[in-house]
Amino acid sequence: MHYRPDIDGLRALAVLAVVAFHAFPVWLKGGFIGVDIFFVISGYLISTIIFNNLDRNTFSFSDFYQRRIRRIFPALLLVLTISLSLGWFTLLADEYHQLGKHVFAGTAFISNFVLWAESGYFDNAANTKPLLHLWSLGIEEQFYLIWPILVWLAWHKKWVTLLIIFIFVLSFILNTVIINYDSVATFYSPFTRFWELSSGSLLAWITFKKRLEPSILPQPVLETISFIGLGILGVAVLIINKNDSFPGWWALLPVSGTMLLIYVGNRAWINHIFLSNKLLVWFGLISFPLYLWHWPIISFGTIAEGELPSTTFRIFAVLISIFLAWVTYRYIEKPIRSGKGSKYITILSTLAILVGLSGSAVSLNNGLAQRSAVIESDFTEKVRRQFMGALWEYTSNNTCLNEHPFKLSKSLSWWFCMKNSSGSPNIIILGTSYANQLYPGFVNNPLLKHHTVLSIGTCDIVGNKIQIFKPDHPCYREKQKIQQQFIDSIIENTPELRYIIISGLGALTIEYMSRLKKRIDYFERLGKKVIIFSEHITPGFNPKVCFKTPFRQAAKDCYFSINKKKAISKRFKSLINYISKTNPEVKFFEQNEIYCESDKCSYVFNRMPLHRDNGHMSEYGSIQLQKYFTEWAINNIPEIFKAETLKTINK
Repeated sequence: MHYRPDIDGLRALAVLAVVAFHAFPVWLKGGFIGVDIFFVISGYLISTIIFNNLDRNTFSFSDFYQRRIRRIFPALLLVLTISLSLGWFTLLADEYHQLGKHVFAGTAFISNFVLWAESGYFDNAANTKPLLHLWSLGIEEQFYLIWPILVWLAWHKKWVTLLIIFIFVLSFILNTVIINYDSVATFYSPFTRFWELSSGSLLAWITFKKRLEPSILPQPVLETISFIGLGILGVAVLIINKNDSFPGWWALLPVSGTMLLIYVGNRAWINHIFLSNKLLVWFGLISFPLYLWHWPIISFGTIAEGELPSTTFRIFAVLISIFLAWVTYRYIEKPIRSGKGSKYITILSTLAILVGLSGSAVSLNNGLAQRSAVIESDFTEKVRRQFMGALWEYTSNNTCLNEHPFKLSKSLSWWFCMKNSSGSPNIIILGTSYANQLYPGFVNNPLLKHHTVLSIGTCDIVGNKIQIFKPDHPCYREKQKIQQQFIDSIIENTPELRYIIISGLGALTIEYMSRLKKRIDYFERLGKKVIIFSEHITPGFNPKVCFKTPFRQAAKDCYFSINKKKAISKRFKSLINYISKTNPEVKFFEQNEIYCESDKCSYVFNRMPLHRDNGHMSEYGSIQLQKYFTEWAINNIPEIFKAETLKTINK
């Protein structure tokens, strides 16, 4: 097809927007729409090639897929190989395990499905996944896999128009409907993304059939269309952000803006002068390797720092990404694409299999924990286990749901439902996952072994819509009402239940405290003793950086000011004063003594992490907290212990 430099200019805008968003997310909040620009461009170019070849009766599936291999594999395999090699020397076992899985997914072009399956409240942060960005490549390749076949079949039946419209409409409807229920699925599913690629196909079909050609339009109209197209893209970058329900209806902005710019062609000034200038065209030519290189560099930096790296590092990451992209394009991608013969296809296919198998081997061997880089770090097996997450060894998640006489919908989403014995619970822990983190401590407290502890993690105790969660989160739905009914049925039908522990408090507004009081009134009418835990201190960064790792020869200083503890205590006192006026039997426990000795506070105690991520306590922290809870309970709720235990303690 005829080369259009303005499309390379569009590619440049797309990749620069994505790179800017990843490197400086506060500065360009909507930069991720660059991926949607890529989708439209890809659909247009691929479909144009297919239509022209079918028209000339020269279309070949073999030739089509060989061109895809030459286009995609050189840069992709290089980045995957370097990432896997770098991970060997720098990543801990759990991190390397996940990287290996993502390397395999990248070579198989199923990254979007793997990331979709991983997504969830306790999934590790997106910016600690060096190959996260390959989700979009997976969707593109899945489109390339089936689109030529569908077009070939429709071509002979003269159903191409119907096919394009059907794919576009069906995918767009799925996109706008499913976004209201599951934004993660909508983001990663090819079925809710194909409309973006097929919009490019629709434009290619219009161009191929010479319908509504730009040449028939007056020049002022073309200039207006191109100006509107670029304006739409500018507005999309500025107003869309990651908290919006995207793609959904929002994706119409980048898709329509891109379609308008492609449609007008080089006759419009914006396309001919702005998009076709040498600098943008150069960035367009290296756009694919630049897209591949920039994110692993930023992500590895995030893993090393435990949080978003410094501005200086991110500027350096962008510059080195541009350099590596140019080298990759000039010396690897371009020579292979222009080379003759089938030897490259054989070599690239073989390398893809080897890289994929290598990633799979790393994943299946749990990140190769015996590597010297891991053994020589501060991450002993005891420390490593604290970062395993919330599924502790001694319990099974959700098994207790089947033990209570309440009709549950299979679609209900529960974080956790844990019980340490088959008996009826006499202690129940309620709240968010910040309540569930107390469970290991309670079931491992030797002085409370006579109790059966039940922990249920839902939204929060008063059913608030916690605003930090996205609309697809279970706490945003009607499910919270059903969850509360389920909890109430347990409390009402379990006479043995004596203590209700509430933790994971929401923002202590008057409205929140009023709703919490109503729940407490309900619990006390049933004769239950209510114990409220204060908000706990959270690091706000990955506590792995508190330990020497392969990436860090010196651990981060994880001490913090006692003022953080005092601020939480001050907020908690406002709740104590509010509730105690009408519910004097409620007990309040401040749980942050675990962090501080005198005026010195730390997220590490006895060289062990008190947190497993940037917010949740580790199992070790939960168990350590029980020492303080026991001391407090002896004076405030001594009846929670056995009589002989109290006698021993008093002696």
